[in-house]
Amino acid sequence: MVRMSADERRESVIRAATSEFARGGYHGTSTEAIARRVGVSQPYLFRLFAGKRAIFLAASERCMDDTVRTFEEAARGLEGEEALHAMANAYTRVLAEQPERLMMQMQTYVAVAAAEAEGDHGFGEAVRAGWMRLWDTVHVPLGADVNETTTFMAYGMLVNCLVAMGFAPGDRVWEGMYPSARIKGRLEK
Repeated sequence: MVRMSADERRESVIRAATSEFARGGYHGTSTEAIARRVGVSQPYLFRLFAGKRAIFLAASERCMDDTVRTFEEAARGLEGEEALHAMANAYTRVLAEQPERLMMQMQTYVAVAAAEAEGDHGFGEAVRAGWMRLWDTVHVPLGADVNETTTFMAYGMLVNCLVAMGFAPGDRVWEGMYPSARIKGRLEK
């Protein structure tokens, strides 16, 4: 059997943590469940990450980085309305193909509110920094127009909420959205 390097093992922990946290949230997921999914002991897990918070932040940052990359790749060489629709189509495809990414995003937003209510503001600062990277990634292809960027991000959050609540692609709640913001096909549960 081939041994994994620490970096490869960290990657496997981030993937496993994303799956576990997407389902259970920060407070409802144990590090034991993550370690079990990866096939390592909890002590080894804590050699790779300083603690549960660090694991959750790594998974959250990966989720945000993947979304940024999705938008960058979709908008490459495009601007304005073409970029908007390319990014929206790419994002709705991701939601249909990788539902855990959406749920991890939603769990991240809830975790920020809970952490800040407990006095941990550093967690929210890290997540907000990721959100601003996402905002900037969308802002430039949309002509650096604040209103266009706000509208795009607002549609995205609405799409996130509708998908998280389980609205099927044909439901009437999608009718008012521009076609590229509509979820197509069958969503995985």
